[in-house]
Amino acid sequence: MKKVMMMAAAAAFVMGAGVMAPADAHAGGFNVKKCKACHAVGKKKVGPAWKDVAAAYGSADELAKVFKDGFKVGDRKVIAANGKWKSKAGMMTGQYKKLIKGHEDEAAKALFDAVARGKI
Repeated sequence: MKKVMMMAAAAAFVMGAGVMAPADAHAGGFNVKKCKACHAVGKKKVGPAWKDVAAAYGSADELAKVFKDGFKVGDRKVIAANGKWKSKAGMMTGQYKKLIKGHEDEAAKALFDAVARGKI
């Protein structure tokens, strides 16, 4: 099952490469289109619901701080609140390195903007 999910995430990443994203896929100046493969605002998918992530951190600044500090598993509040996400930590670490690293402030703001709008 884990292998299938990793393959699905990789396929979603590759399929989205080089494709122009629709305007609503940009939130806070950061393209969140690829995040939709694993996340939704109000429901759990492969990863936690973004509304749960937003509730755990409280602000984009707090989430950006965790991103800037290297997104260490021990610093992830969603994992601390619900251990079932720990098994997905490696997958998200890979996505962090590909998509978020170097864009920490924009990515955190995008997550909170998407939650406020109710959609990614």
